[in-house]
Amino acid sequence: MKSVAAQVLTLPVIVIAMGYFVDIYDLILFGVVRVQSLTELGLDKEAITLWGSIILNAQMSGMLIGGILWGILGDKKGRLSVLFASIILYSVANFLNAFVTNVEQYALLRFIAGIGLAGELGAGVTLVAEILPKELRGYGVMSIAAFGVLGVVAANLVTEVFAWRNAYIIGGILGFMLLILRFRVKESAMFEHHVSDDVKRGHFFGLFTHKKLFSKYIKAIVIGMPLWYVVGVLVMFSPEFAKALSISGEVTAGQALMYCYIGLSIGDLASGYLSQKMKSRKQAYTIFMILSVISVLYYFTLSGATASSFYMSLFLLGVFCGYWALFITMAAEQFGTNIRATVATTVPNFVRGSVVPITSSFMLLKENFGVLGSAATVGAVVFAIALIALYFTRETYHEDLDYIEA
Repeated sequence: MKSVAAQVLTLPVIVIAMGYFVDIYDLILFGVVRVQSLTELGLDKEAITLWGSIILNAQMSGMLIGGILWGILGDKKGRLSVLFASIILYSVANFLNAFVTNVEQYALLRFIAGIGLAGELGAGVTLVAEILPKELRGYGVMSIAAFGVLGVVAANLVTEVFAWRNAYIIGGILGFMLLILRFRVKESAMFEHHVSDDVKRGHFFGLFTHKKLFSKYIKAIVIGMPLWYVVGVLVMFSPEFAKALSISGEVTAGQALMYCYIGLSIGDLASGYLSQKMKSRKQAYTIFMILSVISVLYYFTLSGATASSFYMSLFLLGVFCGYWALFITMAAEQFGTNIRATVATTVPNFVRGSVVPITSSFMLLKENFGVLGSAATVGAVVFAIALIALYFTRETYHEDLDYIEA
């Protein structure tokens, strides 16, 4: 009898985990090199904050569009088609990012990279959820997310050794190296079993016209928004928050993101493991979201603290917001095979894309409420909506995924 680890850590899980590692490296790299790269392009401090928000929003907007495109393709043509095409697109875009000469080019390439990055996680999670037994799929997704989020650690370490332009080149090269490994991964048998069924596959707009599907879909998106409020606002703009909190010592975005993502890796393992032991996705998710609220409140109490204490709070934010794997697993388990890739790909990218209205609201309210007041107001709204949606979300731990949506 094989151990749980041996059954879970199969070639597809390992390759997809490595893919998510590269995905996170490329996704978060702009946040790490934001100040350095925009300074080199000739921007002052105010412009760095403004264009940092614009470029981040461009990347996340690309992920919204890419999430839809790759999701539909994944249900119509197969999960592997997305894993191949998306990595080629974002690897090329990241490589070209090394040669930008102005912020407009920068924003355009981050938009294109965002489109490519949108396909990696959803297609990978769908494939793993369909090839592993239902009692093990939570462990599979947990392993992917826990290893993948360490890509931000790699991004931070690389930028400490190499200039920001070379960091983008390295990201592109990693993507193309991973592409070679993808040729050894097989398509989901569950997908192939239903491929000849006379049903609509990847019917994205059906998620909005079918009342039951729409309700499940919106709830699946909303419950994940707090995580990207934390990453997209509290962590991404941590140098600005450190100043507002009068933190003693230097705080850099790269270090902040590294501490947070180390926490996220631990949190993904802990929340996934807890859901397996409790045999409940929803109960484990609720526990971690409540702990996440507490960690955010603690973050706002750090006035006058040291930089090390501030970084520790970012680590705790990561640990208790580390339910990304659980979030994706729940989304994938909510829907049938003919729409699962569309959901699993669009949901995380709509959540990532929620950074656009979240950061825009933060920037808008900042004029009247200040950095701290604006962030606290936006956070209160995001967490309140997410907790309500979670309450009405159904349990999926015991769900058999081999079915189609009518």
